[in-house]
Order: sequence, then structure tokens, then C-alpha cells
Amino acid sequence: MNKKKIIISAVNFTEGGPLTILRDCACFLNANYTDDYDIYAIVNNAEVIKEYEYIKPLVFPEIKKSWVKRLYFEYYQAKEISRQYKPYLWLSLHDITPNTDAEIRAVYCHNPSIFRKTTLTDLREEPSLFIFSLLYKYLYKININKNSYVIVQQGWLREAFAKLFKLPLEKIVVAKPEGDQVNSIDVNTKREEDTFIRSRAFFFPAFPRPFKNFEVIGEAVKLLNSRKISDFQVYITLKGTENRYAKRIRETYGHLKNIRFIGLISRDEVADYYSTCKALIFPSKLESWGLPISEFKEYAKPMLIADLPYARETVGTYNKVSFFDPDKPLQLANLMEAVLNGNANFEITKEQTYAKPFAKGWKELFEIMLPFKQKESDSTIIV
Repeated sequence: MNKKKIIISAVNFTEGGPLTILRDCACFLNANYTDDYDIYAIVNNAEVIKEYEYIKPLVFPEIKKSWVKRLYFEYYQAKEISRQYKPYLWLSLHDITPNTDAEIRAVYCHNPSIFRKTTLTDLREEPSLFIFSLLYKYLYKININKNSYVIVQQGWLREAFAKLFKLPLEKIVVAKPEGDQVNSIDVNTKREEDTFIRSRAFFFPAFPRPFKNFEVIGEAVKLLNSRKISDFQVYITLKGTENRYAKRIRETYGHLKNIRFIGLISRDEVADYYSTCKALIFPSKLESWGLPISEFKEYAKPMLIADLPYARETVGTYNKVSFFDPDKPLQLANLMEAVLNGNANFEITKEQTYAKPFAKGWKELFEIMLPFKQKESDSTIIV
């Protein structure tokens, strides 16, 4: 008997958070759905899903090279692929709703840049991101109402999408990412002196983009230094060569001895810093989730987080978090000093509740999109 087909489209995912979304999705499907479905993943490079033996890659390496190629793929090639494979479910993991033929269509919207106010600084430092932010909401809009489901990661995004695109709330699924996304590292495996240094250190892992707001950390460190406080470190995953924004941050704050510019690091190394550093700083002004916040919660250490809706949703239930205005480095400096002195006053936060449709993790999400799978697996035949 021929199986129904699922196509997962992630043709431009090669790094960072988007790649994590693809791999987590593929991992879940590989372990749970291949008995009932033939599953294909449209990818830039087959290597990104090579360990998921039952997921068949459809490789399009040229798509990421230009927006012309990307749009040609979404609005022409995707249609041809859907006609060839006749998928039951087509899930686009990268925001844009392609032209496809499928019984169930869904789009996973994880890029909130359409809600960001662009500046002339953005145009100078990252012109592609500037143009992207201006035009992306129009690309989001094309075909979005043809989806059976529009998937977002937070409640504020559900409300924003419903308002901007005139979508019914019952079509927008809030799909909350699950924790445990990085492997824990035993602190005892680190060199003793390195562990001691990091015990008075803060950590901010993020790719250097203007909205990540590395500036507020630099200014806060300058304020602490002006108070003669220098027995601490801040590790940031920025080297200065990644892009123009990174270069400006390095040129502006590279003289500060308390900031360590470690560059991009592996996921195991991220877990290493989580284990050994004293606290997480997360000053980003825009996120669809804020994955390091979820990951760092597993270590039960202090977190200093931008006081924005996405961040409060991501924190959920926690008892070691303080929030600060991401445009006020003085607030951050005061919180950092309190953490170093051991007299920080933390908020006790609670998990937000969501109206249906709501899913926590891939299992619940696919049970919404493919409801008969759960019913079939739960059925019992008595002979």
C-alpha cells in the first residue's frame, strides 16, 4: 500500500536557530511518523539531515544564493514538486507560503523581523537585512490565507499575525519549543582555573545582528568599570569579522578588558559556557522565541533579560530572573553588580497560558496538523 507523503520545506536553512528547527522536526518525524508516511525534506545540503535515515532529502543548493532564485523556487518550482510527489502535508518551515498542491498546507513563521522598526544605521551596516525587514511582510502575506495552519512560537505573534494578515485565530497555532536543546556539560570536566574565572562571568550567545543589541552590554560594562568594578567577564559570541555591525561593536568596545569576544561557537561549547558562567544576559530587542533563555533555565542560574513581551513569554515559570529596559544600560549595570555581589532581587515569573490551538513540542504540533495519526495509533483491535 502506498503511504501518504509529507514534505518539509527548509531550503535555505544552513545554520543557527532555523537549522535547529529543521533538525528537531526531522528528528521527531524520523522517530515517529515514518511507519505511516513517506517523508521528504527540501534542503540546501543533504548533510544537514544525514543522521535521520528515513527522511529523504530533496536537495536544491542554488536557492540560497539569491532572492530571485528563492522566489522562483517558492512560486514555481514548489508547485512542480507538489504535483510530482502529491503530498498529503506540505509544511514550509521558512515563513513564506509557496504555491503548492497539498491536502494540508502549513507554514512555520519564526522570523519576527516584519515587526521591527528599521533605522538608517541598519541600512548602512546590513543593507540586505534592512531591505528584508521592509519587504518581508509582503512575502509573508502572499498565499498565507491558503494555509490550513499558520504556526508561530508565541502568543504575541498570534495576535500580531491575526491583526496584520486578517487571519482567524483558530487557524494560528502557538507552538512552543521544547527545552533540553543542548547537552549538559559537567562543570568538573573543565580546567579548575577556567571554571573559577567563569564563576564571575556573564554570557550572551547570539549571532551579531543589530537587533541583538550588543551595545547595551558594552555600555553597561563601561558603567561598571567607572565604579571600579572589574573582577568579572562577559563572554559574547562575536569576533568582529562577521559583518559590519560586528565590526562596529568590536571597534567600539574592543578596548574593554572585561568583554571577551569569543566568536561563534559550537552547541557543545555553548552548553559548556552555560555550565560554568554565573549568569545569562539576553538583551535582544526582537525574537520569535529566544532559545538561549529556554536552554539556560535548565541550569537554574540568574538571568538578566530584556523586558519585552517575547522574553517574558520565553522565561515562563522561573525564580532567578531580572528584567531591564534594553535601551537603558544603567539598569543592566545595576543588575550585573547585584548578581556579582550576591544581593540580586529576582522576579518570580509564571508560565503564560494559551488559547487553543496550542502545541508544546513537535508531538503535539503534528497531532494538530495530522489528527488521524493519533487516533489510528490509539485504536485497539480485539480478536
